[in-house]
Amino acid sequence: MSKQAWKPVLAAAMSLTVLAACSPAAAPEGNGAASPQGGATSPGTAAAGPKKEISISVFDRGEVPAEEGSYENNRWTKWVNENSPATVKWVPIPRNQAQQKISTLVASGSAPDLIWEYDRNYIAQLANQGAIQPIDSYIEKYSTTLKKYMAEHPELKAATTIDGKLYAVTSSRSLDGIANHAMWIRQDWLDKLGLKAPTTIEELIEVAKKFKDSDPDGNGKADTVPIVFNGNGIGILRALFSVHENQWFLEDGKLKYGRTLDRFKDSIAFQKSLFDQGLIDKEYITDTNFQRSRQLLTTGKAGIYLAAWNIENEYKDLKKNVPDAKLNPLEPVASQYGRNGLYQELPANILVTFNSQMKEDKIEAAVKFLDWMMETGDMKMKYGEENVHYKLVNGEIPQYIDADKYRKEVFYAREFAVVSDFGVKPEWFPTMAASDAISQEYAKLKTESLNVALKNKYRRDIAYSPDLPEVSQLIATFQPIATQIEVKAVTGGSANTPEAAMEEVRKEWKRLGGENVEKLAQEWYEKNKETMTVK
Repeated sequence: MSKQAWKPVLAAAMSLTVLAACSPAAAPEGNGAASPQGGATSPGTAAAGPKKEISISVFDRGEVPAEEGSYENNRWTKWVNENSPATVKWVPIPRNQAQQKISTLVASGSAPDLIWEYDRNYIAQLANQGAIQPIDSYIEKYSTTLKKYMAEHPELKAATTIDGKLYAVTSSRSLDGIANHAMWIRQDWLDKLGLKAPTTIEELIEVAKKFKDSDPDGNGKADTVPIVFNGNGIGILRALFSVHENQWFLEDGKLKYGRTLDRFKDSIAFQKSLFDQGLIDKEYITDTNFQRSRQLLTTGKAGIYLAAWNIENEYKDLKKNVPDAKLNPLEPVASQYGRNGLYQELPANILVTFNSQMKEDKIEAAVKFLDWMMETGDMKMKYGEENVHYKLVNGEIPQYIDADKYRKEVFYAREFAVVSDFGVKPEWFPTMAASDAISQEYAKLKTESLNVALKNKYRRDIAYSPDLPEVSQLIATFQPIATQIEVKAVTGGSANTPEAAMEEVRKEWKRLGGENVEKLAQEWYEKNKETMTVK
Protein backbone atom coordinates (compact mmCIF):
# COMPACT_ATOMS: atom_id res chain seq x y z
CA MET A 1 0.00 0.00 0.00
CA SER A 2 1.38 3.38 -0.95
CA LYS A 3 -1.23 5.41 0.85
CA GLN A 4 0.18 6.52 4.18
CA ALA A 5 -3.24 7.40 5.57
CA TRP A 6 -4.28 3.77 5.41
CA LYS A 7 -1.54 2.47 7.67
CA PRO A 8 -3.07 1.33 10.97
CA VAL A 9 -1.99 4.26 13.19
CA LEU A 10 -3.05 6.94 10.74
CA ALA A 11 -6.16 4.98 9.86
CA ALA A 12 -7.25 5.31 13.45
CA ALA A 13 -6.52 9.02 13.37
CA MET A 14 -8.51 9.39 10.18
CA SER A 15 -11.49 7.64 11.68
CA LEU A 16 -11.49 10.15 14.53
CA THR A 17 -11.38 12.97 12.00
CA VAL A 18 -14.26 11.41 10.07
CA LEU A 19 -16.34 11.07 13.22
CA ALA A 20 -15.66 14.66 14.17
CA ALA A 21 -15.86 16.22 10.76
CA CYS A 22 -18.04 14.14 8.51
CA SER A 23 -21.26 13.18 10.17
CA PRO A 24 -24.36 13.68 8.03
CA ALA A 25 -25.70 17.21 8.20
CA ALA A 26 -28.45 19.26 6.68
CA ALA A 27 -28.56 19.42 2.91
CA PRO A 28 -26.50 22.19 1.32
CA GLU A 29 -28.42 25.01 -0.26
CA GLY A 30 -29.57 24.15 -3.75
CA ASN A 31 -29.83 20.35 -3.50
CA GLY A 32 -31.15 17.63 -1.27
CA ALA A 33 -27.92 15.82 -0.44
CA ALA A 34 -26.67 15.50 3.10
CA SER A 35 -23.06 16.70 3.26
CA PRO A 36 -20.16 15.84 5.57
CA GLN A 37 -19.43 18.67 7.93
CA GLY A 38 -15.96 20.16 8.29
CA GLY A 39 -15.72 20.88 12.03
CA ALA A 40 -12.19 19.49 12.40
CA THR A 41 -9.24 20.10 10.17
CA SER A 42 -7.64 17.22 8.32
CA PRO A 43 -3.93 16.72 7.66
CA GLY A 44 -2.76 19.32 5.17
CA THR A 45 -5.68 21.73 5.86
CA ALA A 46 -4.71 25.40 5.87
CA ALA A 47 -4.82 27.36 9.09
CA ALA A 48 -7.91 29.37 9.91
CA GLY A 49 -8.31 32.48 7.83
CA PRO A 50 -9.42 33.51 4.37
CA LYS A 51 -8.69 30.99 1.65
CA LYS A 52 -7.85 31.66 -1.95
CA GLU A 53 -10.48 30.55 -4.44
CA ILE A 54 -9.28 28.37 -7.29
CA SER A 55 -11.25 26.81 -10.11
CA ILE A 56 -10.70 23.27 -11.41
CA SER A 57 -12.18 21.44 -14.37
CA VAL A 58 -14.06 18.20 -13.73
CA PHE A 59 -15.41 15.70 -16.24
CA ASP A 60 -19.20 15.67 -16.35
CA ARG A 61 -20.20 12.08 -17.04
CA GLY A 62 -23.82 12.64 -16.09
CA GLU A 63 -23.45 10.46 -13.00
CA VAL A 64 -24.57 12.77 -10.18
CA PRO A 65 -28.05 11.68 -9.02
CA ALA A 66 -30.54 14.55 -8.83
CA GLU A 67 -30.91 14.17 -5.07
CA GLU A 68 -27.13 14.52 -4.68
CA GLY A 69 -27.03 17.89 -6.41
CA SER A 70 -24.70 18.66 -9.29
CA TYR A 71 -21.01 18.50 -10.16
CA GLU A 72 -20.66 22.08 -8.90
CA ASN A 73 -22.53 21.57 -5.63
CA ASN A 74 -22.85 18.30 -3.73
CA ARG A 75 -21.87 16.75 -0.43
CA TRP A 76 -18.25 16.23 -1.54
CA THR A 77 -17.62 19.66 -3.03
CA LYS A 78 -18.83 21.12 0.25
CA TRP A 79 -16.58 18.79 2.23
CA VAL A 80 -13.60 19.81 0.10
CA ASN A 81 -14.25 23.50 0.67
CA GLU A 82 -14.61 23.00 4.41
CA ASN A 83 -11.47 20.92 4.82
CA SER A 84 -8.98 21.79 2.08
CA PRO A 85 -6.56 24.76 2.07
CA ALA A 86 -8.46 26.42 -0.79
CA THR A 87 -12.01 27.21 -1.80
CA VAL A 88 -12.65 25.30 -5.00
CA LYS A 89 -15.05 26.17 -7.79
CA TRP A 90 -15.54 23.09 -9.97
CA VAL A 91 -16.13 23.68 -13.68
CA PRO A 92 -17.95 20.75 -15.33
CA ILE A 93 -16.63 19.68 -18.74
CA PRO A 94 -18.82 17.26 -20.77
CA ARG A 95 -16.72 14.10 -21.06
CA ASN A 96 -17.61 13.38 -24.67
CA GLN A 97 -16.73 16.95 -25.71
CA ALA A 98 -13.92 17.62 -23.26
CA GLN A 99 -11.21 18.98 -25.52
CA GLN A 100 -13.62 21.02 -27.61
CA LYS A 101 -15.10 22.58 -24.46
CA ILE A 102 -11.71 23.28 -22.87
CA SER A 103 -10.44 24.86 -26.10
CA THR A 104 -13.51 27.09 -26.23
CA LEU A 105 -12.97 28.21 -22.63
CA VAL A 106 -9.29 28.87 -23.31
CA ALA A 107 -10.11 30.93 -26.41
CA SER A 108 -12.63 33.03 -24.49
CA GLY A 109 -10.28 33.62 -21.57
CA SER A 110 -12.61 31.84 -19.15
CA ALA A 111 -10.79 28.55 -18.65
CA PRO A 112 -10.45 27.35 -15.04
CA ASP A 113 -7.21 27.77 -13.10
CA LEU A 114 -6.45 24.07 -13.13
CA ILE A 115 -7.21 22.19 -16.35
CA TRP A 116 -6.86 18.45 -16.60
CA GLU A 117 -7.07 15.80 -19.27
CA TYR A 118 -5.82 12.25 -19.83
CA ASP A 119 -4.49 13.01 -23.31
CA ARG A 120 -0.87 14.15 -23.20
CA ASN A 121 -0.98 15.26 -26.83
CA TYR A 122 -3.76 17.66 -25.98
CA ILE A 123 -1.79 18.95 -22.99
CA ALA A 124 1.19 19.50 -25.31
CA GLN A 125 -1.11 21.40 -27.67
CA LEU A 126 -2.19 23.70 -24.82
CA ALA A 127 1.47 24.22 -23.88
CA ASN A 128 2.41 25.09 -27.45
CA GLN A 129 -0.46 27.59 -27.55
CA GLY A 130 0.70 29.24 -24.33
CA ALA A 131 -2.58 28.35 -22.60
CA ILE A 132 -0.79 26.62 -19.71
CA GLN A 133 2.48 27.41 -17.97
CA PRO A 134 5.59 25.56 -16.74
CA ILE A 135 5.39 24.83 -13.03
CA ASP A 136 8.84 23.43 -12.11
CA SER A 137 9.73 26.33 -9.82
CA TYR A 138 6.32 26.41 -8.13
CA ILE A 139 6.38 22.73 -7.25
CA GLU A 140 9.88 23.16 -5.87
CA LYS A 141 8.88 26.23 -3.86
CA TYR A 142 5.44 25.33 -2.50
CA SER A 143 4.99 21.56 -2.57
CA THR A 144 5.97 18.88 -0.10
CA THR A 145 3.88 15.80 -0.85
CA LEU A 146 3.75 16.08 -4.65
CA LYS A 147 7.42 17.02 -4.91
CA LYS A 148 8.43 13.93 -2.95
CA TYR A 149 5.98 11.72 -4.85
CA MET A 150 7.22 12.83 -8.26
CA ALA A 151 10.84 12.27 -7.25
CA GLU A 152 9.90 8.72 -6.25
CA HIS A 153 8.11 8.07 -9.57
CA PRO A 154 10.48 8.92 -12.44
CA GLU A 155 8.34 6.84 -14.81
CA LEU A 156 5.86 9.73 -14.84
CA LYS A 157 8.37 12.25 -16.20
CA ALA A 158 7.61 11.60 -19.88
CA ALA A 159 3.94 12.38 -19.31
CA THR A 160 4.45 15.65 -17.46
CA THR A 161 7.45 17.11 -19.28
CA ILE A 162 7.20 19.02 -22.57
CA ASP A 163 10.29 20.56 -24.19
CA GLY A 164 12.24 19.85 -21.02
CA LYS A 165 9.86 21.74 -18.73
CA LEU A 166 7.32 20.47 -16.20
CA TYR A 167 3.84 21.39 -17.44
CA ALA A 168 1.66 19.03 -15.40
CA VAL A 169 1.42 17.07 -12.20
CA THR A 170 0.07 13.57 -12.13
CA SER A 171 -0.07 10.39 -10.10
CA SER A 172 0.37 6.75 -10.99
CA ARG A 173 -2.53 4.62 -12.02
CA SER A 174 -3.40 1.68 -9.84
CA LEU A 175 -3.41 -1.73 -11.54
CA ASP A 176 -7.17 -1.42 -12.00
CA GLY A 177 -6.50 1.84 -13.83
CA ILE A 178 -3.79 0.39 -16.08
CA ALA A 179 -6.10 -2.35 -17.37
CA ASN A 180 -8.73 -1.14 -19.79
CA HIS A 181 -10.17 -3.25 -22.64
CA ALA A 182 -11.28 -6.86 -22.27
CA MET A 183 -13.17 -9.71 -23.94
CA TRP A 184 -15.99 -11.61 -22.22
CA ILE A 185 -17.70 -14.85 -23.26
CA ARG A 186 -20.80 -16.79 -22.18
CA GLN A 187 -19.22 -19.85 -20.61
CA ASP A 188 -22.63 -21.49 -20.20
CA TRP A 189 -23.12 -21.28 -23.98
CA LEU A 190 -19.73 -22.88 -24.56
CA ASP A 191 -20.62 -25.66 -22.13
CA LYS A 192 -24.05 -26.24 -23.67
CA LEU A 193 -22.58 -26.52 -27.17
CA GLY A 194 -19.57 -28.59 -26.11
CA LEU A 195 -17.08 -25.89 -27.13
CA LYS A 196 -13.82 -24.70 -25.66
CA ALA A 197 -12.90 -21.06 -25.19
CA PRO A 198 -11.26 -19.85 -28.42
CA THR A 199 -7.53 -19.13 -28.40
CA THR A 200 -7.01 -17.98 -32.02
CA ILE A 201 -8.74 -15.75 -34.55
CA GLU A 202 -9.90 -18.85 -36.46
CA GLU A 203 -11.32 -20.50 -33.35
CA LEU A 204 -13.10 -17.28 -32.41
CA ILE A 205 -14.86 -17.26 -35.78
CA GLU A 206 -15.92 -20.90 -35.40
CA VAL A 207 -17.28 -20.30 -31.90
CA ALA A 208 -19.13 -17.20 -33.11
CA LYS A 209 -20.72 -19.24 -35.92
CA LYS A 210 -21.93 -21.82 -33.40
CA PHE A 211 -23.35 -19.07 -31.21
CA LYS A 212 -25.22 -17.74 -34.24
CA ASP A 213 -26.60 -20.98 -35.63
CA SER A 214 -27.07 -23.38 -32.69
CA ASP A 215 -29.70 -21.60 -30.57
CA PRO A 216 -27.52 -21.36 -27.45
CA ASP A 217 -30.22 -19.58 -25.44
CA GLY A 218 -32.61 -22.45 -26.13
CA ASN A 219 -35.67 -20.44 -27.13
CA GLY A 220 -36.08 -22.05 -30.54
CA LYS A 221 -35.45 -18.79 -32.39
CA ALA A 222 -32.54 -17.55 -34.46
CA ASP A 223 -32.21 -14.37 -32.40
CA THR A 224 -28.75 -14.55 -30.85
CA VAL A 225 -25.94 -12.18 -31.84
CA PRO A 226 -22.49 -13.75 -31.48
CA ILE A 227 -20.40 -10.61 -30.85
CA VAL A 228 -21.40 -7.19 -29.51
CA PHE A 229 -19.26 -4.40 -28.11
CA ASN A 230 -19.17 -1.02 -26.47
CA GLY A 231 -16.86 1.85 -27.41
CA ASN A 232 -13.81 -0.34 -26.80
CA GLY A 233 -14.81 -2.93 -29.40
CA ILE A 234 -13.05 -1.63 -32.50
CA GLY A 235 -9.90 -1.02 -30.49
CA ILE A 236 -10.00 -4.65 -29.36
CA LEU A 237 -10.31 -5.88 -32.95
CA ARG A 238 -7.28 -3.74 -33.81
CA ALA A 239 -5.23 -4.89 -30.82
CA LEU A 240 -5.58 -8.54 -31.83
CA PHE A 241 -3.36 -7.56 -34.77
CA SER A 242 -0.91 -5.57 -32.61
CA VAL A 243 -1.99 -2.23 -34.04
CA HIS A 244 -3.99 0.85 -33.07
CA GLU A 245 -5.47 3.41 -35.41
CA ASN A 246 -4.05 6.45 -33.59
CA GLN A 247 -0.70 5.19 -32.31
CA TRP A 248 2.75 5.45 -33.85
CA PHE A 249 4.84 2.28 -34.11
CA LEU A 250 8.52 1.60 -34.64
CA GLU A 251 9.02 -0.40 -37.82
CA ASP A 252 12.72 -1.18 -38.35
CA GLY A 253 13.59 1.86 -36.25
CA LYS A 254 11.31 4.20 -38.19
CA LEU A 255 8.15 5.78 -36.81
CA LYS A 256 5.04 4.84 -38.78
CA TYR A 257 1.43 5.81 -38.15
CA GLY A 258 -0.69 2.80 -37.22
CA ARG A 259 -3.41 3.42 -39.78
CA THR A 260 -0.93 3.06 -42.66
CA LEU A 261 0.48 -0.37 -41.70
CA ASP A 262 -0.27 -3.77 -43.26
CA ARG A 263 -1.34 -4.98 -39.81
CA PHE A 264 -4.07 -2.38 -39.84
CA LYS A 265 -5.31 -3.66 -43.20
CA ASP A 266 -5.48 -7.16 -41.68
CA SER A 267 -7.57 -5.85 -38.78
CA ILE A 268 -10.03 -4.30 -41.27
CA ALA A 269 -10.19 -7.60 -43.16
CA PHE A 270 -11.06 -9.42 -39.92
CA GLN A 271 -13.72 -6.89 -39.00
CA LYS A 272 -15.18 -7.16 -42.51
CA SER A 273 -15.25 -10.96 -42.28
CA LEU A 274 -17.21 -10.78 -39.02
CA PHE A 275 -19.62 -8.27 -40.54
CA ASP A 276 -20.17 -10.19 -43.79
CA GLN A 277 -20.86 -13.43 -41.91
CA GLY A 278 -23.33 -11.79 -39.52
CA LEU A 279 -21.13 -12.51 -36.51
CA ILE A 280 -21.22 -8.96 -35.18
CA ASP A 281 -24.32 -6.85 -34.73
CA LYS A 282 -24.76 -5.05 -38.05
CA GLU A 283 -26.31 -2.06 -36.31
CA TYR A 284 -23.10 -1.22 -34.46
CA ILE A 285 -22.39 1.61 -36.92
CA THR A 286 -25.48 3.52 -35.79
CA ASP A 287 -25.46 2.28 -32.20
CA THR A 288 -23.29 5.22 -31.22
CA ASN A 289 -24.10 5.11 -27.50
CA PHE A 290 -23.88 1.28 -27.50
CA GLN A 291 -27.17 0.92 -25.65
CA ARG A 292 -28.35 -1.71 -28.12
CA SER A 293 -25.19 -3.77 -27.59
CA ARG A 294 -25.56 -3.49 -23.85
CA GLN A 295 -29.18 -4.58 -24.06
CA LEU A 296 -28.29 -7.57 -26.22
CA LEU A 297 -25.77 -8.65 -23.60
CA THR A 298 -27.88 -8.04 -20.51
CA THR A 299 -30.98 -9.72 -21.94
CA GLY A 300 -29.00 -12.86 -22.74
CA LYS A 301 -28.88 -12.51 -26.53
CA ALA A 302 -25.12 -11.98 -26.99
CA GLY A 303 -22.36 -14.52 -26.60
CA ILE A 304 -19.15 -12.46 -26.74
CA TYR A 305 -18.81 -8.94 -25.35
CA LEU A 306 -15.89 -6.69 -26.30
CA ALA A 307 -15.80 -4.04 -23.61
CA ALA A 308 -13.91 -3.12 -20.43
CA TRP A 309 -12.31 -5.45 -17.90
CA ASN A 310 -14.76 -4.27 -15.25
CA ILE A 311 -18.41 -4.55 -16.31
CA GLU A 312 -20.11 -4.85 -12.94
CA ASN A 313 -23.36 -3.10 -13.93
CA GLU A 314 -23.78 -5.16 -17.11
CA TYR A 315 -22.98 -8.36 -15.24
CA LYS A 316 -25.51 -7.71 -12.51
CA ASP A 317 -28.19 -6.77 -15.04
CA LEU A 318 -27.49 -9.96 -17.00
CA LYS A 319 -27.82 -12.07 -13.83
CA LYS A 320 -31.14 -10.42 -13.03
CA ASN A 321 -32.48 -11.27 -16.48
CA VAL A 322 -30.77 -14.65 -16.94
CA PRO A 323 -29.87 -16.01 -13.47
CA ASP A 324 -28.10 -19.07 -14.86
CA ALA A 325 -25.85 -17.09 -17.22
CA LYS A 326 -22.14 -17.53 -16.70
CA LEU A 327 -19.95 -14.79 -18.14
CA ASN A 328 -16.18 -15.29 -18.08
CA PRO A 329 -13.22 -13.10 -19.08
CA LEU A 330 -11.57 -14.32 -22.27
CA GLU A 331 -7.85 -14.01 -22.90
CA PRO A 332 -7.12 -12.16 -26.17
CA VAL A 333 -7.01 -14.60 -29.06
CA ALA A 334 -3.89 -14.92 -31.20
CA SER A 335 -3.63 -13.68 -34.79
CA GLN A 336 -0.82 -14.26 -37.28
CA TYR A 337 1.07 -11.63 -35.28
CA GLY A 338 0.90 -13.64 -32.08
CA ARG A 339 -1.03 -12.92 -28.90
CA ASN A 340 -1.09 -9.23 -28.03
CA GLY A 341 -2.52 -7.68 -24.91
CA LEU A 342 -5.59 -5.49 -25.24
CA TYR A 343 -5.37 -1.75 -24.66
CA GLN A 344 -3.67 -0.81 -21.41
CA GLU A 345 -3.07 2.67 -20.09
CA LEU A 346 0.33 4.21 -19.46
CA PRO A 347 1.40 4.75 -15.82
CA ALA A 348 0.37 8.41 -15.63
CA ASN A 349 -3.20 9.14 -14.63
CA ILE A 350 -4.87 12.55 -14.88
CA LEU A 351 -2.56 15.34 -16.11
CA VAL A 352 -3.28 18.49 -14.11
CA THR A 353 -2.06 21.75 -15.64
CA PHE A 354 -1.97 25.39 -14.55
CA ASN A 355 -3.66 28.11 -16.61
CA SER A 356 -1.06 30.55 -17.92
CA GLN A 357 -3.18 33.43 -16.56
CA MET A 358 -2.75 32.28 -12.93
CA LYS A 359 -0.82 34.59 -10.62
CA GLU A 360 1.60 33.28 -8.02
CA ASP A 361 -0.73 33.64 -5.04
CA LYS A 362 -3.29 31.41 -6.71
CA ILE A 363 -0.57 29.03 -7.86
CA GLU A 364 0.60 28.64 -4.27
CA ALA A 365 -2.96 27.87 -3.15
CA ALA A 366 -3.40 25.37 -5.99
CA VAL A 367 -0.15 23.53 -5.22
CA LYS A 368 -1.06 23.26 -1.55
CA PHE A 369 -4.53 22.06 -2.51
CA LEU A 370 -3.04 19.30 -4.66
CA ASP A 371 -0.73 18.30 -1.81
CA TRP A 372 -3.78 18.08 0.46
CA MET A 373 -5.77 16.09 -2.06
CA MET A 374 -3.05 13.47 -2.29
CA GLU A 375 -2.53 13.35 1.46
CA THR A 376 -6.15 13.27 2.55
CA GLY A 377 -8.87 14.22 0.12
CA ASP A 378 -8.48 11.49 -2.48
CA MET A 379 -9.61 8.71 -0.17
CA LYS A 380 -12.82 10.51 0.69
CA MET A 381 -13.54 11.14 -2.99
CA LYS A 382 -13.02 7.46 -3.82
CA TYR A 383 -14.60 5.66 -0.88
CA GLY A 384 -16.76 8.10 1.06
CA GLU A 385 -17.15 8.14 4.82
CA GLU A 386 -15.71 5.40 6.96
CA ASN A 387 -18.42 3.30 8.68
CA VAL A 388 -21.02 4.90 6.45
CA HIS A 389 -19.93 3.90 2.96
CA TYR A 390 -17.05 1.58 3.80
CA LYS A 391 -15.19 -0.01 6.68
CA LEU A 392 -11.51 -0.82 6.93
CA VAL A 393 -10.56 -4.49 6.97
CA ASN A 394 -7.15 -5.37 8.40
CA GLY A 395 -6.47 -1.67 8.76
CA GLU A 396 -5.96 -1.16 5.03
CA ILE A 397 -8.65 -2.58 2.74
CA PRO A 398 -11.78 -0.42 2.27
CA GLN A 399 -14.85 -2.65 2.16
CA TYR A 400 -18.12 -1.26 0.83
CA ILE A 401 -20.95 -1.55 3.32
CA ASP A 402 -23.87 -1.06 0.93
CA ALA A 403 -23.18 -1.23 -2.81
CA ASP A 404 -26.29 0.77 -3.76
CA LYS A 405 -25.63 3.49 -1.21
CA TYR A 406 -22.02 3.79 -2.37
CA ARG A 407 -23.02 3.99 -6.02
CA LYS A 408 -25.59 6.70 -5.32
CA GLU A 409 -23.65 8.84 -2.84
CA VAL A 410 -19.96 8.33 -3.63
CA PHE A 411 -19.28 6.87 -7.09
CA TYR A 412 -19.52 10.18 -8.95
CA ALA A 413 -17.01 11.82 -6.58
CA ARG A 414 -14.01 9.98 -8.08
CA GLU A 415 -13.85 12.80 -10.64
CA PHE A 416 -12.70 15.19 -7.92
CA ALA A 417 -9.65 13.12 -6.88
CA VAL A 418 -7.39 14.76 -9.44
CA VAL A 419 -4.28 13.29 -7.79
CA SER A 420 -4.17 10.10 -5.75
CA ASP A 421 -1.55 7.63 -4.59
CA PHE A 422 -3.90 4.89 -3.44
CA GLY A 423 -3.74 1.57 -5.28
CA VAL A 424 -5.69 -1.64 -4.95
CA LYS A 425 -4.63 -5.23 -5.47
CA PRO A 426 -6.75 -7.70 -7.48
CA GLU A 427 -7.08 -10.08 -4.55
CA TRP A 428 -8.73 -7.36 -2.48
CA PHE A 429 -11.91 -7.23 -4.56
CA PRO A 430 -13.89 -9.88 -2.64
CA THR A 431 -13.01 -8.13 0.63
CA MET A 432 -13.89 -4.70 -0.76
CA ALA A 433 -17.20 -5.79 -2.23
CA ALA A 434 -20.53 -5.65 -0.44
CA SER A 435 -21.52 -8.87 1.31
CA ASP A 436 -24.59 -9.73 -0.80
CA ALA A 437 -24.24 -12.86 -2.93
CA ILE A 438 -24.20 -11.22 -6.35
CA SER A 439 -21.59 -8.63 -5.29
CA GLN A 440 -19.37 -11.38 -3.92
CA GLU A 441 -19.86 -13.50 -7.03
CA TYR A 442 -18.83 -10.64 -9.27
CA ALA A 443 -15.91 -9.63 -7.03
CA LYS A 444 -14.24 -13.01 -7.55
CA LEU A 445 -14.81 -12.67 -11.29
CA LYS A 446 -13.46 -9.12 -11.18
CA THR A 447 -10.20 -10.40 -9.68
CA GLU A 448 -9.91 -12.95 -12.46
CA SER A 449 -10.76 -10.39 -15.12
CA LEU A 450 -8.10 -7.92 -13.98
CA ASN A 451 -5.47 -10.64 -13.93
CA VAL A 452 -6.47 -11.74 -17.45
CA ALA A 453 -6.42 -8.14 -18.67
CA LEU A 454 -2.84 -7.68 -17.45
CA LYS A 455 -1.52 -11.11 -18.44
CA ASN A 456 -0.40 -10.09 -21.95
CA LYS A 457 1.51 -6.88 -22.54
CA TYR A 458 -0.15 -4.42 -24.88
CA ARG A 459 2.05 -3.30 -27.75
CA ARG A 460 3.10 0.29 -27.37
CA ASP A 461 6.43 1.16 -28.99
CA ILE A 462 6.65 4.78 -27.79
CA ALA A 463 5.11 6.27 -24.69
CA TYR A 464 3.34 9.17 -26.42
CA SER A 465 2.68 10.32 -29.94
CA PRO A 466 4.86 13.15 -31.30
CA ASP A 467 3.61 16.39 -29.76
CA LEU A 468 4.15 18.43 -32.92
CA PRO A 469 1.50 20.80 -34.33
CA GLU A 470 2.13 19.42 -37.84
CA VAL A 471 1.27 15.92 -36.59
CA SER A 472 -1.88 17.07 -34.80
CA GLN A 473 -3.08 19.09 -37.79
CA LEU A 474 -2.54 16.26 -40.26
CA ILE A 475 -4.24 13.63 -38.12
CA ALA A 476 -7.20 15.91 -37.42
CA THR A 477 -7.77 16.16 -41.17
CA PHE A 478 -6.83 12.59 -42.02
CA GLN A 479 -8.80 10.73 -39.34
CA PRO A 480 -12.38 11.33 -40.59
CA ILE A 481 -11.33 10.58 -44.17
CA ALA A 482 -9.68 7.31 -43.17
CA THR A 483 -12.61 6.33 -40.97
CA GLN A 484 -15.06 6.80 -43.84
CA ILE A 485 -12.90 4.64 -46.13
CA GLU A 486 -12.64 1.90 -43.50
CA VAL A 487 -16.37 1.82 -42.73
CA LYS A 488 -17.10 1.54 -46.45
CA ALA A 489 -14.66 -1.37 -46.74
CA VAL A 490 -16.24 -3.21 -43.78
CA THR A 491 -19.89 -2.69 -44.72
CA GLY A 492 -19.73 -2.35 -48.49
CA GLY A 493 -19.71 -6.01 -49.52
CA SER A 494 -17.37 -7.76 -51.92
CA ALA A 495 -16.92 -4.71 -54.14
CA ASN A 496 -15.00 -2.95 -51.36
CA THR A 497 -11.89 -4.86 -50.36
CA PRO A 498 -9.53 -4.13 -47.44
CA GLU A 499 -6.66 -3.99 -49.94
CA ALA A 500 -8.37 -1.28 -51.97
CA ALA A 501 -9.25 0.59 -48.79
CA MET A 502 -5.65 0.54 -47.59
CA GLU A 503 -4.42 1.77 -50.95
CA GLU A 504 -6.87 4.67 -50.76
CA VAL A 505 -5.92 5.44 -47.14
CA ARG A 506 -2.24 5.59 -48.02
CA LYS A 507 -2.93 7.87 -50.98
CA GLU A 508 -4.83 10.26 -48.68
CA TRP A 509 -2.03 10.14 -46.12
CA LYS A 510 0.51 11.07 -48.79
CA ARG A 511 -1.73 13.75 -50.32
CA LEU A 512 -2.13 15.46 -46.95
CA GLY A 513 1.61 15.55 -46.30
CA GLY A 514 2.09 12.31 -44.43
CA GLU A 515 5.62 11.70 -45.71
CA ASN A 516 6.83 15.07 -44.41
CA VAL A 517 5.07 14.50 -41.08
CA GLU A 518 6.76 11.10 -40.78
CA LYS A 519 10.11 12.83 -41.27
CA LEU A 520 9.31 15.37 -38.54
CA ALA A 521 8.06 12.60 -36.27
CA GLN A 522 11.29 10.68 -36.76
CA GLU A 523 13.35 13.74 -35.85
CA TRP A 524 11.20 14.22 -32.76
CA TYR A 525 11.71 10.57 -31.79
CA GLU A 526 15.48 10.74 -32.18
CA LYS A 527 15.49 13.80 -29.92
CA ASN A 528 13.18 12.31 -27.26
CA LYS A 529 13.67 8.54 -27.48
CA GLU A 530 15.48 8.36 -24.16
CA THR A 531 12.26 9.21 -22.34
CA MET A 532 9.74 8.06 -24.95
CA THR A 533 10.84 4.49 -25.61
CA VAL A 534 8.69 2.01 -23.68
CA LYS A 535 10.87 -0.37 -21.69
